[in-house]
Amino acid sequence: MAATMSNVEEIRSRVILQEFGLKNVHTTDYPGNYPGYDDSWSMQNFQKNFRIDIVDMDESTMEFDMVGIDASIANAFRRILLAEVPTMAVEKVFIYNNTSIVQDEILAHRLGLIPIKADPRLFEYRGADLEGQNEEEGSEIDTIKLQLKVRCSNNPRATKDSADPRELYLNHMVYSKDMKWVPIGNQADVFADANIGPVHGDILLAQLRPGQELDIVMHCVKGIGQDHAKFSPVATASYRLLPEITLLQAVEGEQAQRLRSCFSRGVMELEDRDGKKFAKVVNSRLDTCSREVLRHEDLKDLVKLARVRDHFIFTVESSGSLPPDVLVTEAIKVLMTKCSRFLNELNTSNME
Repeated sequence: MAATMSNVEEIRSRVILQEFGLKNVHTTDYPGNYPGYDDSWSMQNFQKNFRIDIVDMDESTMEFDMVGIDASIANAFRRILLAEVPTMAVEKVFIYNNTSIVQDEILAHRLGLIPIKADPRLFEYRGADLEGQNEEEGSEIDTIKLQLKVRCSNNPRATKDSADPRELYLNHMVYSKDMKWVPIGNQADVFADANIGPVHGDILLAQLRPGQELDIVMHCVKGIGQDHAKFSPVATASYRLLPEITLLQAVEGEQAQRLRSCFSRGVMELEDRDGKKFAKVVNSRLDTCSREVLRHEDLKDLVKLARVRDHFIFTVESSGSLPPDVLVTEAIKVLMTKCSRFLNELNTSNME
């Protein structure tokens, strides 16, 4: 019975990586699937097993583990990060003068994809234009106004023999740092310390030559990635299952060295035991699950490769509008709102 229960636990909790395929890829943890095994869901068990561990975090990226949930919940969380956490982005571009070689449409598209450093939680969604209201206007509660005004000219101090455009011309390279914030209403006081503008100032927008200029006004509004990719707050949001590598028997000498080389650096090291070198799994988390070891006839039966089904390693890279930990928090709030809405609809349907 013990062996049977052990097999059941492996089927439920591990995806096995084999030479020509995967095993145990389908979810089987539902009530009554295995005789004598209680697989019914309970809040108590969920609270006991669920946890979030932050592994690494800086100002732009975050890696954390989400343990004890189903893949459907993890994927819902990933999709919310990509498409339903709001940000501010350029929505309307008013081009008063563009004599560069970049077409108006292309330039407007490039401006729309520039990440804007502004907290979307401090703004409202832009509503439909009121009757008689100029569509170019925006209010201080729903719009950020940016201006790009650059003119290229010859550099009077350039040497006669110079052929470098950086010496010959002034303002010939237009970067995102040239997009200047123009406060609307009381924004200068409310957002005095916010430093509103492009996240990165070194994004090249266009190249000019003497006599060419750009005179553009942009309106940034609040939106979500579901409407347009420019509103997506993350550069990447992905997850993978935790790798698990198990040595089925002791591996020593030359075999141990070859076994170590089959995995990513840091996954497996050699351990000295009584003057002999033995292979030891140090950190299976670093493994890319390439299954390189399964190509070697004398090594493939010495290890067991698997992935933990309910242990998700999330990687979130912010585009810069908000820190990654704030994005994760906001995504959780969106998911909670969706759950509340579903429960309310369910209760309303039952009452009817």
